[in-house]
Amino acid sequence: MNDRLRFAGSVHPKARSIVPAMQSAALKALGLPHTYEEIEVPNSTRLAAFVDALRQGVYAGVNIGPPHKRAVIELVDRVDGTANRIGAANTLVRSGGGITAHDTETAGLVDDLRALGAVGRTALIIGSGGGATAAVVACKELGAQLIAITARAWSCSEALATSPIAEHFRELGALPCIWPVVGAAQSSSSRQSDALRLQVADVAAGASIIIQATSAGMRGADPGGTIAAMIPWNRISRDALAYDLVYNPPVTPFLQAARERGVRAVNGLGMLAHQGAHALALWLKVTPDVEIMRLSAVKALSGRE
Repeated sequence: MNDRLRFAGSVHPKARSIVPAMQSAALKALGLPHTYEEIEVPNSTRLAAFVDALRQGVYAGVNIGPPHKRAVIELVDRVDGTANRIGAANTLVRSGGGITAHDTETAGLVDDLRALGAVGRTALIIGSGGGATAAVVACKELGAQLIAITARAWSCSEALATSPIAEHFRELGALPCIWPVVGAAQSSSSRQSDALRLQVADVAAGASIIIQATSAGMRGADPGGTIAAMIPWNRISRDALAYDLVYNPPVTPFLQAARERGVRAVNGLGMLAHQGAHALALWLKVTPDVEIMRLSAVKALSGRE
């Protein structure tokens, strides 16, 4: 355990990240000399080389970031638990002469939602990517019986019916819904589509958990105003939780809109800390201090690291 090990995460594009600071703080608190760095992995060739570096022992463990969380499944020897269920992984563990792929995002979200006391029978998820998949599985684990999900690509009933991604979410137990915002390209949508467009607002009104799982509101991405405006906040229960997976900036338009109407609103920094802790536990068989990791992430995000 005293040997200095290297851990790494793949990123694309390369940008200043708070993850190395967060993981380094956890390792320091554990009294371990190990390091964590981020490596730019822009394509499938570099992804294969990155995984091979883990296989050869250059790294003791790695995280996989977008856009490779699905593609990496084909490069490992075993796929564990939730990663096998959702077909994506963000943490690779080298052991027994092979590499096992794990998903720590879902567990991290479950941990954070539980810490926030999130409960309820109905949840609404916005988005259709890996974050949305983690959100669906997490809400099911928390006991939600109705999980509705909507995405910008599902602009009409025809698009929803033919979407393989929508079918994937149905298999996970979610109810895909038509995107509730009408755009210029949708002006000729069918009466069925127009009627179903109201579904999201009705689900939201009865939801105890609303999770924004797109990049909207993130620095450098879509500003996020459209998503913030599509939720009928005046109909949302004050006991509901509005959760945005985005944590930079700390307050997105989605979270601001929720707070202005008295709805509890939380960003995804806690999820990041919890999933990082799960990764360290898989690599080192230790239990990191999640609060130290969260506070380090807050500090790094504010530019004081």
